Amino acid sequence: MKRGRLRWRRARWALGLFGAAVLLLAVAQLVLPRIAADQISTRVGRYGSVQSVSVSAWPAVKLLWGSVDSVSVRARSLRMSPAQTAKLLWEARDVSDMDLTAASVQEGPLQLSDARLRKRGSALSAQALTTQAAVKAALPEGFGVQLLSSEGGKVQVRASGGLFGVGASVDAVAGASEGKLVVHPQGFLVEGLALTLFTDPHVYVEAVGASAVAVPGGAQGYRLTMAASLR
Repeated sequence: MKRGRLRWRRARWALGLFGAAVLLLAVAQLVLPRIAADQISTRVGRYGSVQSVSVSAWPAVKLLWGSVDSVSVRARSLRMSPAQTAKLLWEARDVSDMDLTAASVQEGPLQLSDARLRKRGSALSAQALTTQAAVKAALPEGFGVQLLSSEGGKVQVRASGGLFGVGASVDAVAGASEGKLVVHPQGFLVEGLALTLFTDPHVYVEAVGASAVAVPGGAQGYRLTMAASLR
């Protein structure tokens, strides 16, 4: 009789612990993603106005170890330097899937719109729109850039106004070189020159692209794209 009561008590304790564990996991599944979303909103919010953030993780307790299944961020406007963008991407290295959209982004001196960033594992892809006027405003006074072509992960432009130390217009190719975004002038006298536009130890640039488009409002502009990976 005593053994039977003891077994019953042990069974009740086991059932109670199991129920408590299930309840704890259920609460964590509801609460932890919201906490993580608030933290991400704060991080991104350092650079502008965030509209919404959603976080998914199963089980949610792995958020305690910084592991996230997916994150979706919508921002109204952001303002950051390329170095700050790279830092934000590195902070998201443990996120499996991430999608970030922003209606307006000031990336260094260049004004962008309809910016979209996608992360799948370590692979990154980004695209955004900009206007010819925004490109001109981002360059030093008197300098100009004209898009010639874009293929094979590279962009060919014609630079004018004394870029690369040459007074006349010079054709140049921008593309990835050992993980850096580099522009090389073309021509016998300047072939060996190079200008690094972006470099970061954690963001490995793989390809860039550009195409002429009409941006909202009817202005002439460009759609810029980039493929990279986190290292």
